[in-house]
Amino acid sequence: MSIFLGNLTVSQIENRMGISLTEDEKTTLNSMRQEKAENIENGKWHCFDLPFMLVCGDKQTAEKVARIFQAHDLSHVREALQVSWER
Repeated sequence: MSIFLGNLTVSQIENRMGISLTEDEKTTLNSMRQEKAENIENGKWHCFDLPFMLVCGDKQTAEKVARIFQAHDLSHVREALQVSWER
């Protein structure tokens, strides 16, 4: 059994990784954020603190989120963010 803790915001993710997202990227990610970790909806995501993982409701959303982060130089990130999906 796995335990997932936390409810990170876009700003907290940026700080933890040590990157700066564009305003458009922040707006997009904020519009897709789901507060509750239970039953993450398609098109939504929830980011856990432990483990540092962003879980999306579906694969298409995970790919969209991953593209946003991959557009940045990640060679210097403080901590890698895992991105996954539920269905």
